Amino acid sequence: MFKIAPLPLRRLLLTATAVALLAGCAERVDVRGNLPDIEQVVEIEPGVSTREDVVRILGTPSTLSSFKDRTWYYIGQRQEQVAFFRPDITDRSVLMITFDERGIVQETRLNTIEDGRSIDLVGRETPTEGRELTFLQQIFGNLGRFPGATGE
Repeated sequence: MFKIAPLPLRRLLLTATAVALLAGCAERVDVRGNLPDIEQVVEIEPGVSTREDVVRILGTPSTLSSFKDRTWYYIGQRQEQVAFFRPDITDRSVLMITFDERGIVQETRLNTIEDGRSIDLVGRETPTEGRELTFLQQIFGNLGRFPGATGE
């Protein structure tokens, strides 16, 4: 038979177990992308600031516009998660900075999570030609088809 630990040792073990369990419930905060501070954004003056000024203040953009490289986007989000629960997005923003032909800031616009819209995805699938292969047909279907197999 085993012996029951003395009272101070039991309290220590119970406390250590409780601390370990509560540590697993700590909140985790993830920041992804580039979330510029509002103090940095107000430093950018339309009609005055240049591309070099924007890079110095905010860093390189997350992405560039596909059309003539005249709009820069700074995209980021912050999410919090407690234990194993689904993450909660607390902040999401897209800062758009448009430049004129000379590289001077023309306009800045900030879209936040409140400006977003939910989009329903379409569940249809596009049919494709061909035949369905089983797992084994996929694995063994190419045996002997490689050029080096017959000494060519």
